[in-house]
Amino acid sequence: MLLALGTAAIVLVVLLWELARPDALRAFAVLRLRVQRIRERARLRESGQLGYDPGRERRAEQRARELLRSCIDEHDWAMYRDLGFLRLWGGLGERAHAAGASYAYLIYPHRPIVAYVPQTGALLNEYCVAFPDHSRPYGSARLPDSDDVLAKWMALKADERCLIEQANMHLPGRQIDPEQVRRDLARLTRWERESGAGATDIVRAA
Repeated sequence: MLLALGTAAIVLVVLLWELARPDALRAFAVLRLRVQRIRERARLRESGQLGYDPGRERRAEQRARELLRSCIDEHDWAMYRDLGFLRLWGGLGERAHAAGASYAYLIYPHRPIVAYVPQTGALLNEYCVAFPDHSRPYGSARLPDSDDVLAKWMALKADERCLIEQANMHLPGRQIDPEQVRRDLARLTRWERESGAGATDIVRAA
């Protein structure tokens, strides 16, 4: 009897976790980003400087860039610094590595994640996902640009399948001009060639 109850309890816990997992993963992706802002708010409140400050947005973005740089490798940081977006190789395909990944993502700040085929440049889908900053006491609830990119990067790395399943999926062109994406892919190929990183991306634009 006790064994049956114990087994039922374990099954119940697993089912509850599966139901709560998407929200838990999304919360985890922004938790690290929010902690820094909560600490900053506490410091400003103690010093009486919580009023409007026109330079706060710029400083918030600078801190976000520093945090992003500390979380990704030097090649990816240089890519974001020079091009304004990140590429992340897809992990759900059969060959999920840079030399022959079956698909990849472009991660833009405050724009959909774009999936594409590296070997051809064919665009697959747009995935719309938002990470609002509820810790901010004023103004826009949007994260700074670099924090938004980091939140998407972290969520894809933590559980790619979950993020894709929870995102609003659209065909290419819903929010981002496909020609702009193709230009960005061409810029990425040229950047990697000129930076000595190797031409590991598209060979032609679809």
